[in-house]
Amino acid sequence: MDLFENQEESNLLPRDGVANYFGPILGEAEEEGLFGELMAQVPWESDEVVMFGKRIVTARKVAWYGDSGFAYRYSGTEKVALPWTPELADLKKRVEERSGENFNSCLLNLYHDGSQGMGWHSDDEPSLVRDSAIASVSLGVERKFSFKHRETKETVALMLERGSLLVMKGETQRFWRHALPK
Repeated sequence: MDLFENQEESNLLPRDGVANYFGPILGEAEEEGLFGELMAQVPWESDEVVMFGKRIVTARKVAWYGDSGFAYRYSGTEKVALPWTPELADLKKRVEERSGENFNSCLLNLYHDGSQGMGWHSDDEPSLVRDSAIASVSLGVERKFSFKHRETKETVALMLERGSLLVMKGETQRFWRHALPK
């Protein structure tokens, strides 16, 4: 079965950026298998962020992978990239083929259930290349994902299906915040 058949890439944002939703890029069995492998193999760690001058340990767990052992700094914390696993390298290749973009790293986020989410933010850390593409592959369950324009406060929301791909690029991070609501 061709998962890409009749799926057209379209920009979800009405202005000031590009967010393309590709729908599922993994079949159901593939998605379940990859999710199980990542749950078992990834050295998940609690995320620590600095908010209002206080260090907070979040319920969300994370892991950072990349082409080399470079560091990624966000919210007052630093992660050093682990080498790609074969499963993540394969997923990276699929995302690059589907999106036409190149990626050098991946931040894995583990939300245990719907009571965990991520508030409004932009992926605009100084260590990221300005206006570069950021891809998100959703595994596990379907979740709502929302965008809010910084100036107009206009919102755009969608449901991220299991095994789906969302790519944000261009000036999106400068003009829009995004969130994974609880």
